[in-house]
Amino acid sequence: MALSDAQKRAVMHRDGPAIVLAGPGSGKTTVITRRTKYLIEEYGISPIHILVVTFTKAAAQEMRERFLALCRIEKTQVRFGTFHSVFYEILKHAYHLTAANIAGEDRRHALLREVISGMRLELDDEAEFLSDVSKEISLVKNERIPLDHYYAANVPEEQFREIFRRYAKRMEQERLLDYDDLLTCTLELLQNRPDILEGWRERYQYILVDEFQDINRIQYDILKLLAAPRNNLFIVGDDDQSIYRFRGAKPEIMLHFPREYPDAVQILLDQNFRCPGNVMDAAARVIANNTVRFSKKIRKVKAEGQKIERLLFADQTQESLGIIRRIQEGIEQGRAYKDFAVLYRNNTDAGVLSQKLLEYNVPFRMRDVVPNLFEHWIAKHITAYLRLAMGSRAREDFLKIINRPKRYIERAALDSPAVDLDRLRMYYEEKYWVVERIDKLERDLAVLAKLEPYAAVHYIRHGIGYEEYLGEYAEYRHIKAEDLYEVLDRLAQSAKGYRTHEQWFAYMEEYAAMLKEQAGQRNDNRDAVTLTTLHSAKGLEFPVVFLIDVNEGIIPYKKAILQSDVEEERRMFYVGITRASEKLTLCVLKERNGRQLRPSPFLAGMFPGQNKTT
Repeated sequence: MALSDAQKRAVMHRDGPAIVLAGPGSGKTTVITRRTKYLIEEYGISPIHILVVTFTKAAAQEMRERFLALCRIEKTQVRFGTFHSVFYEILKHAYHLTAANIAGEDRRHALLREVISGMRLELDDEAEFLSDVSKEISLVKNERIPLDHYYAANVPEEQFREIFRRYAKRMEQERLLDYDDLLTCTLELLQNRPDILEGWRERYQYILVDEFQDINRIQYDILKLLAAPRNNLFIVGDDDQSIYRFRGAKPEIMLHFPREYPDAVQILLDQNFRCPGNVMDAAARVIANNTVRFSKKIRKVKAEGQKIERLLFADQTQESLGIIRRIQEGIEQGRAYKDFAVLYRNNTDAGVLSQKLLEYNVPFRMRDVVPNLFEHWIAKHITAYLRLAMGSRAREDFLKIINRPKRYIERAALDSPAVDLDRLRMYYEEKYWVVERIDKLERDLAVLAKLEPYAAVHYIRHGIGYEEYLGEYAEYRHIKAEDLYEVLDRLAQSAKGYRTHEQWFAYMEEYAAMLKEQAGQRNDNRDAVTLTTLHSAKGLEFPVVFLIDVNEGIIPYKKAILQSDVEEERRMFYVGITRASEKLTLCVLKERNGRQLRPSPFLAGMFPGQNKTT
């Protein structure tokens, strides 16, 4: 493949720092692999002195395979790796670590679960709590924030600090490091041992970094130490595609790179080889609204292409049917299923679509693990109420709901596998206020038994007082009650159309089986439509792209309040638009889960002279 002038400049760069701004579809992987080859063949640099680093194992492996194919060789001493694998290598040589000393995510969560269990916290959402606390622990470590100065977002400060200290103690007792420790320990080692640092500087004299916009502060500090004093630091990325701040990425590091390295060569890969001209124009108009970015103009290579469609649908069901109809039309015209991709903001947004694709026998694969709505702890409470209404007296069902809302009933009072409400009344015969609540529960279950699922969810929510309980729990957990109410909204929408609880439960089982099947097929090569979040779509391209639920509160997400948050959401939208190599369709909803919606503000100004959504 012939290189553009900008690509040639990047490939032929030899010594000193360089920043390569690589827009979507501009050939950045080609530049990295070609430059690596050029360093070896034209400048005589030994492969052992070259480090190519990126963020995922898959990306590092792909880069290595493309380099080997380019050079027509079977192996190389060039080091292709992730940040974590490179830092593990440094620590392994210094401390004789083995893989047994590294705690993967499963082990990390198991230790955290033990810690939390020992603190006897009252949690309904243990899995979510573990995930949230784990992210906060990572944030404290990666940002090197003094623990006493950190104010937790998911739990009271003292509680978080106690969890952090207990977790750190358990890790030390078991001689384990987690992935965050790989970074902090590597930085500490290189700062305190000049001899070790000098050895690695001699080893890696040329460092190439892919997807630099996703780097965090501690990774960058280590890279700067390794690169000095030669500073042969060749960074490639696109600040407009920085979408991982929730993982700790700091896009401002890339923006400030020319300030830290004033002599850095700056190269813009300014040609987009992927997108039709009209798609590129629309994407450029979107991203131009961001203020914190490198000013750049990407040139179109392809002709205008097919018109960008904007479709307005009544709800997610109509949206799914509209997409399926267009996919089927494409198949009739000779396209393959793998030509189509559906992109969405959150992995929970694919529920209705996946159900309809299954119904219409359209093969599809999901790139993300889609959480099962019916496995959510709130759903388990709702279904426990319904099972009790259907006649169950199982202790496990009662335990799920007995104090949701508060009825002041102790676990010890439910002391047999089957619960007898008359016996329970006798247990509390001297506490009339508890007996009154048991009486009301029995009446409520009788009401639920006569209702269809949709009405039953509504009754549990408002008639029984479950929504009020969720509000109190949200306050305890430092989370937004609206997020919990949204789960109830989605459950209610799912229940629509089912006449009996048995029918709804049967659908839940069918849906769980479908998700399990999809999880097993994520990496197969069959001809199938791709369903993926915007985050997971980065780096991919498809002939035909549907971007769904382009509505305010979804894209941009409702939690994006600060300007920096909104700009990240806009970058995510930009990433989605630029996945299309032939045809782009934007889908807008009138309502979702019974709530009226407005089109995304990102659409304003995207199509000059077109004010109508068809």
